[in-house]
Amino acid sequence: MDMAQGIPVRVQLETWVTQDGQQEHHQFDEQGQMVRLGDTVYVRYTEPDGDKLPVTVKIKGDKQVGLSRGSSAGDTHMHMDFIAEKEIVAHYRTPYGIIPVSTITPRLDAVFTTEPLGGQVYVEYRLKANGQILGDYRMRLLFTA
Repeated sequence: MDMAQGIPVRVQLETWVTQDGQQEHHQFDEQGQMVRLGDTVYVRYTEPDGDKLPVTVKIKGDKQVGLSRGSSAGDTHMHMDFIAEKEIVAHYRTPYGIIPVSTITPRLDAVFTTEPLGGQVYVEYRLKANGQILGDYRMRLLFTA
């Protein structure tokens, strides 16, 4: 099985958002694709709601996760990196301009398995812009071939 060419996977994503004392919970189950290059695993899928933006989750070992949402050539694009206990600066491109943001990640767990083929990622992070807290987020991603 050539994982560098891409393998169809079932993607289950669950997110929890806390903003201004309000909580939201989102969950979906979609088809996606997994690619493995060296020690990095990429999981790609398309958001089922709204703009149907492409999403790529990059899992580099068990210490670093990247999340790209939207097209780098489109009006909307964000790439955020998560490293446990680190604050990482990112830029969110919207149709109205670029917004500098940062993430602080108190918890990050990532596991990849070959039998059965799949993995899971759990990230807790705080999103900030201009020194203000925008919200606290939790993301759980499960993917299986």
